[in-house]
Amino acid sequence: MIRIGLTGGIAAGKSTVATHLRELGAVLIDYDALARKAVEPGSVGLRRIVDRFGPDALDKQGGLNRQWIARHVFSGPNAESERKALDDIEHPLIYELASAAERHALAINPDAVVVHDIPLLAEVMDDLPFRFDHIITVEAPEDVRVERMMRTRGMSERQALDRIAHQPSRKKREEISDTVVDSSQSMERMFEYVDTLMRQWLLNTR
Repeated sequence: MIRIGLTGGIAAGKSTVATHLRELGAVLIDYDALARKAVEPGSVGLRRIVDRFGPDALDKQGGLNRQWIARHVFSGPNAESERKALDDIEHPLIYELASAAERHALAINPDAVVVHDIPLLAEVMDDLPFRFDHIITVEAPEDVRVERMMRTRGMSERQALDRIAHQPSRKKREEISDTVVDSSQSMERMFEYVDTLMRQWLLNTR
């Protein structure tokens, strides 16, 4: 098998690259999806969040109140410590789910290219139960990312800049990566580059 770490700044185009890799035959382990699963209604994760943050962490349907949580951990004087408390609850559960997903994929195809799509890889690298054969970061200029968040996610400029500020810097992402994908180029050229990477990885599994 080949294990790939995929990361990138928020709204930099990482999800587009991840989708393309899956279309090319890679097994994609989406940590955002695992994060949602880890705190779904009735889960241990959600119960622990309510124990730590109180009933305001729940919405009217009994699920995680994501808007309240986002405001709580991305702004305010205690944002950093509150975000760490949330991470300490969620991350171990996410890693357990990721390990199970990888075992399932390799049981089907021991020679798979397995892509771990991890937005905060530069931040959690030392805590992961995995080591990667290659790490890719997908990047775009900050002003492009802010415009995308305002246009597609309904954020204000301040909210978009806060999200960027609470992620590892581009410099940190590039320091842990051996490949940088520039998503400000044309989609066609970006996909051509990703296609080349995938061909190289497949050759290494044979």
